[in-house]
Amino acid sequence: MAQVALFLSDIAAVSLLVFGVYYPRHRRRDLVVACLGVNVGVLAVASSLTAVGASTGLGLGLALFGVLSIIRLRSTELEQHEVAYYFSALALGLLGAMQTDNIWRSLGLMVLVLAVLYIGDHPRLMRRYRRQVLVLDSAVTDHTSLVARLEQTLGARVHSVSVQRVDLVNDTTVVDVRYRPLHGVRAQHGGPGTPPPRPPHPPAAAVAGRS
Repeated sequence: MAQVALFLSDIAAVSLLVFGVYYPRHRRRDLVVACLGVNVGVLAVASSLTAVGASTGLGLGLALFGVLSIIRLRSTELEQHEVAYYFSALALGLLGAMQTDNIWRSLGLMVLVLAVLYIGDHPRLMRRYRRQVLVLDSAVTDHTSLVARLEQTLGARVHSVSVQRVDLVNDTTVVDVRYRPLHGVRAQHGGPGTPPPRPPHPPAAAVAGRS
């Protein structure tokens, strides 16, 4: 009876993880199917192994091998937060398949996994820190000049810059930049991220007199 309760708890937990946390925030349908499939597959394999007397370590090893194979042979690039959701779905499946006398510990660990993903991937957590891959229309080899140009272009305070490619033939630079926008922050005139002032418009009478 306790095992059935763990199975149901796992289904409820992964459903909350996928449909309550992941999909409303990231809207990627293919990973919804992948997370559900990984969770149910791990739950089925691990519970079958424990039923025939195989060790939990064997089930964990097989499950990890399967998930790592999926990630390695993927056809599209996965972001780090998507890998975290993969492993969380895996962990929930393993917790639901374990035969234990202390069901509350497994339930508590499921709640812990959900809470960590909910808080760690919350849109309000470090929401002002952003990341972009930019292609500049010039080959910039000086790091100080590169940071200054990025801050002026983005209107932001650059925290980290990783140069991915400098093309001296086509005069381009590809960079991976992590920054914080300066919206709402008073910047000094001429400082990083401050656009140049617009020239004042000439009076209408002066314009008419010149024509």
